[in-house]
Amino acid sequence: MSLQRVLNVVCLLQVFVGLSMLSAAGVAFFFGDGDFWGILGSGAITLLVASVLYRLTTFEGGITSREGFAIVTLAWTATASFGALPYLLTETLQSPIAAVFESMSGFTTTGATVFLDIEALPHGVLFWRSLTQWLGGMGIIVLVIAVMPFLGVGGMQLFRAEVPGPTPQRLKPRITQTAKLLWFVYVGLTAIQIVLYLLGGMSLFDSLNHSFTTLATGGFSTKNASFAAFDSPYIQWVTILFMYLAGVSFFLHFRAAVGKPMYRSDHEWRFFTYLLLSAGFLIAVLNLSSGASAGIEPAMRDAFFHVTAIATTTGFVSTDYELWAPGLQMILFALFFVGGMAGSTGGGIKAMRVLLLLKQVTNELRKHLHPRAVLVTRIGKNPVKQEVLANVTGFVIVYLILCLVGAILLAFMGMDLLSALGASIATLGNVGPGFGDVGPTDNYGWLSSPALAVLSFFMLVGRLEIFTVLLLFHPEMWKNRRSFH
Repeated sequence: MSLQRVLNVVCLLQVFVGLSMLSAAGVAFFFGDGDFWGILGSGAITLLVASVLYRLTTFEGGITSREGFAIVTLAWTATASFGALPYLLTETLQSPIAAVFESMSGFTTTGATVFLDIEALPHGVLFWRSLTQWLGGMGIIVLVIAVMPFLGVGGMQLFRAEVPGPTPQRLKPRITQTAKLLWFVYVGLTAIQIVLYLLGGMSLFDSLNHSFTTLATGGFSTKNASFAAFDSPYIQWVTILFMYLAGVSFFLHFRAAVGKPMYRSDHEWRFFTYLLLSAGFLIAVLNLSSGASAGIEPAMRDAFFHVTAIATTTGFVSTDYELWAPGLQMILFALFFVGGMAGSTGGGIKAMRVLLLLKQVTNELRKHLHPRAVLVTRIGKNPVKQEVLANVTGFVIVYLILCLVGAILLAFMGMDLLSALGASIATLGNVGPGFGDVGPTDNYGWLSSPALAVLSFFMLVGRLEIFTVLLLFHPEMWKNRRSFH
């Protein structure tokens, strides 16, 4: 593995991050809140450092699989580090670790925040928070693959390490074409949502920000109370719809956009959709029967808002679900582990993995009844390869172990058990709000720097599907590497 080639691509990605900061600086200049020079300086520093290092390194030939994993992990780490500069140079945050946490939460589309009063932030900083999520939603690396064709050689290694899910799909023979098509759908849906928000009476600034963070399943808001601040059923139903669309595979959206919809024939889509509908109706009915909701429409809206927000890992809030009955909170807790579909912007384990695990469990039960039977796990009529099943099982085991390890570490740092478990699961799954002291009406600003550092690492691990990051700690990853020159 060539460290020089890895650094070359990582620096190229940071050039795009720096250019993105300039757009946020434009917003800051327009509103004149005093954050213009801080954001502009952040962009200038990022562009200068990235450009110099890019020119000092070279990129020749294709990218190997090991280099692909290294590029993705190091690029996201560098992106979160440079992305913290606007918070520091505008003095909206004083702690570098807190700034990196906020930046990592943005780019990984987690939505956890350290800010106590979001509405007091200047417009440029608010826009930068939302923009980090929008860029991180489809993936800054997929963006670069789309617009830099010369990375098409070996680009599949980057695409596989970046796109979430058990088996990344391709729409076109060339990976650059696939990336461009995905971004075309992503931008199109964002534009439609902005228009729908404007029709509902939301301001242009709020429409832009919330559309960015909805399609990214990110959850950052310009309001302290998130969507509870918008007393509009129309706006909340629009958000429910687009959170759901963001949790669905963008490959399916592309098929629909070109007139070849495949939703109903896709087994993962059916499982994901039926799960959300079942959970939403169950919570709505139970809230109505207990008197927790004032009417059918508010009960349905609150139930589907939070079911969709948590299952897709968006993390928006329209009411305090910790006031619901414990049984209903447990339904939401279970949804923390599901996540969106493979190929969506959502985090979590992914609906496809959950579906495969359920089919495996069913087959294991049948084997106990019919020991001599040869049972094959299938998705529809298609058999699933054993290596895919082994990968899914291994992923889920490591995922659950990391949730437990994170909770233990946070508990040793002084957090109570519920808050520690909630923070661990919410950050690894890129959900954002959890339970306890990091619940829907709370934030992460009260945590110590070591705790924020641990959770920042968990957000990165969750966003990059665990193995992409953990591979960097495996000794064989670095064997027989080329010398850095």
